Amino acid sequence: MSCFSFRNGAHSRLGCLLIRGLRRQSAHCRPLNGTVWIARPDSLQKPVGGKAGVTPKSEDFNRWYLDVVKFGELADYGPVRGTMVIRPWGYSLWESIQQYLDRRFKETGHSNAYFPMLIPRSFVDKEASHVEGFAPELAIVTQGGGKELEEPLVIRPTSETMVNHMFSQWIQGYRDLPLLLNQWANVVRWELRTRPFLRTLEFLWQEGHCAFATAEEAEKEARDMLDIYVECATQVAAMPVVPGRKSAAESFAGAVSTYTIEAMMSDGRALQAGTSHNLGQNFAKAFDTTFLDSNGERKFVHQVSFGMSTRMIGGVIGVHGDDNGLQLPPLMAPVQVVFVPILKKDGDEAGVMEAVSQLAAAAQAAGIRTKVDADPNKSPGFRFNYWELKGVPLRVELGPRDVEQGSCIVARRDRPGKEGKSNLSMDEKEFVAGIQQALQDVQANMYTAAMDFREANIVDVESYEQLQAAVAAGKWARGPWAGSSKDENIIKEATSATLRCIPFEQPEGLPKPCLLTGAAASEVAIFAKAY
Repeated sequence: MSCFSFRNGAHSRLGCLLIRGLRRQSAHCRPLNGTVWIARPDSLQKPVGGKAGVTPKSEDFNRWYLDVVKFGELADYGPVRGTMVIRPWGYSLWESIQQYLDRRFKETGHSNAYFPMLIPRSFVDKEASHVEGFAPELAIVTQGGGKELEEPLVIRPTSETMVNHMFSQWIQGYRDLPLLLNQWANVVRWELRTRPFLRTLEFLWQEGHCAFATAEEAEKEARDMLDIYVECATQVAAMPVVPGRKSAAESFAGAVSTYTIEAMMSDGRALQAGTSHNLGQNFAKAFDTTFLDSNGERKFVHQVSFGMSTRMIGGVIGVHGDDNGLQLPPLMAPVQVVFVPILKKDGDEAGVMEAVSQLAAAAQAAGIRTKVDADPNKSPGFRFNYWELKGVPLRVELGPRDVEQGSCIVARRDRPGKEGKSNLSMDEKEFVAGIQQALQDVQANMYTAAMDFREANIVDVESYEQLQAAVAAGKWARGPWAGSSKDENIIKEATSATLRCIPFEQPEGLPKPCLLTGAAASEVAIFAKAY
């Protein structure tokens, strides 16, 4: 099997990963028995995509984003303010992330577990910085069974406190370590300003919780888990990210250090797409989570937590989408190839549908997720627009003339118009090979396009005035930094930009004067407005 490689440090494993992903996920595809008829809700029985249904992104990014979520059938608003209902198309994107992360976590020795979502308020109060950081977002239950509760219960905003309560009972000696757990769960944080997938009152995520005997092991785990997030973002979501360290002001409440991956949305704002935290011994001391070492000495464990959520779906929308709607990376797409038969007159149907069924079956047998949309009540143009809006990577157009000539038209979602169309032989072996190659090309091109956009919108600055100008222009500002949390707040209040991260990859030529204070700065930091 051949692999291809990306420029700019992207992963050369992606080509192989794509084919393996196609094969691995083929078991989830429904067998094709003739035509698959597509039913659509009445609210969408109108032309969609482009000018007909979705606000142009350049005109109003926020409105465009909400239009794509709605008309792309990703999610709908729940009856409680700030909640959302994730629809099947949107949930399947989360499943793609789940499948990748779950496999990688298990490969690195982690096991899945589940902890209660109701946490005694006293647990949260035990770690001072933790409760201070989360207090404004807590949802608290005070009644149950018609009676006032003796102790209020917090609905899980994150599980460090509950996990530590259990770890303190499970961990006795050094042979119980390391303890590596992951949980797939929902959490509730009482957000005031919400946006589907990016910031909601309730969201889905995975949260890893690990305990170690030494600080060195914990630090390595925190960085290793962030590396897995980098893999998931770049290889599955085709989303370039900047991995780095959060400042003290932006770190997780209760952490010694927080590591992050930051993506650039196509409006220039930053998106924190995943975080990993070295918790040190802070929670262990609060919950008396200790172990006897090999010398019989009782010590506190060192801990790590890490999480990635459905916010990644918002990232895929905002990084890759265009005026026609979603663009889905093939490795995430619920449908990778949609077949649209073009039937122009009576007598055409049998031959065209037979050819479509054979090609779709061959593609499915090769692990490619396919759909046939032969809805007789919708024109080919409507069906083209519908699946473009949904972000399907490839569309196969096949009519009577194509059957006669033995070739079909393949249209790429990442390249609209004639540029993205090509002819492909209907020989089943050649067809499948061509589709597999096209999917690899789409995945690679989406990553490259997003990387090009990001690099064009990062400005290297050396002064506060240059930072202000870059942020005002909707760009990221990257410059030498030696400021304090108070200094960060000065920038935040003046520009609404926050310190997104101190990248792991640092330039040569340091130290330089800090862009704000003038003090010697041994590292650069990235400032940007963010979601």
